[in-house]
Amino acid sequence: MTIKGSCHCGATTFSVERAPQSVTRCTCSICSKKGALWAYYTPVEVRFETPSTTAVYRWQSKTVEHNFCPHCGCTTYTKSPSWEDFKPNFEKPRIALNARLFEDFDLDAVPVEVIDGRNLW
Repeated sequence: MTIKGSCHCGATTFSVERAPQSVTRCTCSICSKKGALWAYYTPVEVRFETPSTTAVYRWQSKTVEHNFCPHCGCTTYTKSPSWEDFKPNFEKPRIALNARLFEDFDLDAVPVEVIDGRNLW
């Protein structure tokens, strides 16, 4: 099952071959303001179908790369290390796609996990 996604204007398009088992709503200040629901994948699982046109924002620790479309402003994905015992593991990177950008996908059918990012970071 291929799931495709894109920003509003279509400048950033991507696909994955499996549906997420859950999506994550983070309560940190940046994620809560973006309103994204994150679906996590390894870098090899994500296929970007357009040339990289995203703009990047890095906040505080600079360990998470927040990508967004410079044309329409949609939050598209993040690149980050995996986290183990509240420490970044840079040997296991991951990509979090904004699942709200998935096309023809029922987000209501997937459980939402909440991470208390407001108090964890």
